[in-house]
Amino acid sequence: MTLYPKLITDALSKVKYPGNGKNLVEANMVEDDIRIEGMKVSFSLIFERETDPFIKSVVKSAEAAIKTYVGKEVQIEGNIAVKTRQQPKPKVDTMANVKHIIAVSSGKGGVGKSTVASNLAVALAKLGKKVGLLDADIFGPSAPKMFGIEDQQPLAEEIDGTQYIQPIEKFGVKILSIGFFVDPGKALLWRGAMATSAIRQLTGEAAWGDLDYFIIDMPPGTSDIHLTLIQQLKIDGAVIVSTPQEVALADARKGIEMFTNDKVNIPILGLVENMAWFTPAELPDNKYFIFGKEGCKKLAEEMNVPLLAQIPLVQSICESGDAGTPAALKPDTITGQAYMQLAGKVLMN
Repeated sequence: MTLYPKLITDALSKVKYPGNGKNLVEANMVEDDIRIEGMKVSFSLIFERETDPFIKSVVKSAEAAIKTYVGKEVQIEGNIAVKTRQQPKPKVDTMANVKHIIAVSSGKGGVGKSTVASNLAVALAKLGKKVGLLDADIFGPSAPKMFGIEDQQPLAEEIDGTQYIQPIEKFGVKILSIGFFVDPGKALLWRGAMATSAIRQLTGEAAWGDLDYFIIDMPPGTSDIHLTLIQQLKIDGAVIVSTPQEVALADARKGIEMFTNDKVNIPILGLVENMAWFTPAELPDNKYFIFGKEGCKKLAEEMNVPLLAQIPLVQSICESGDAGTPAALKPDTITGQAYMQLAGKVLMN
């Protein structure tokens, strides 16, 4: 009589595992290590845990099935090894040591939300805080440009046998952005599921370490990404950015309502009025309200939320962002002072 593996697996398919009613082959309990030496047969059975109460009875049933369906002369007794299915290691909670999470959001694009988020992160770092910045604006990542780190790419760090993304650190801020991983010269054509998956990786699979503040530069408007971040992270508060224009204020109002919705219930820390007025560098005392005057102040009063800051529009803020040196690095400037004041107002205990 010639033995071959299929005879053995056919016999084992007659044995049911009491825990789920499936046969051993169907339940993937027979390891692919069947060895045949003449009439001697050996192989391994895989169980979910070492304390499985059915181990002895299943081994005995497997021996009996082979004797019955293959042949009484088969030497199988004592040749069935028992293994435990390898359990995946529990993932490290990479956000466990983050004290406060602040979302910086806007109802529409083009109001300077990313500039505010980046400068707020830098200003908090200048106040001696440990800060992380997540550029969650998947389709318009700007943090690499604003921090002058476009040519850098995050490395992997091993924690408890698992690889985690190591954020890039600049100006005392730990930074991650999808912009590090995509071609900046090409449009990002991703479906919503792909974008939300990327966000989960940048939060849950990154070595953020100990942080006092984790700033999220949210995408403009409302989207799947907002819901993903709201569900995944315990956000302590939101900062809403807008210009004084009526069209921007209308969208800012929607942003406030999104966070204060009963199902979301995230506190609004306040409004930031960006491009509040234009001030020429050579005439620092002059203010030109080219986008309207105090629109955010009126909205803040209407919605009963604080007005955290009014950031003027000056040529240097655009130049500093393009040069990779956020305005908050220069606290002696008009914009630098505004961002330091903003940071002071969002500090939490």
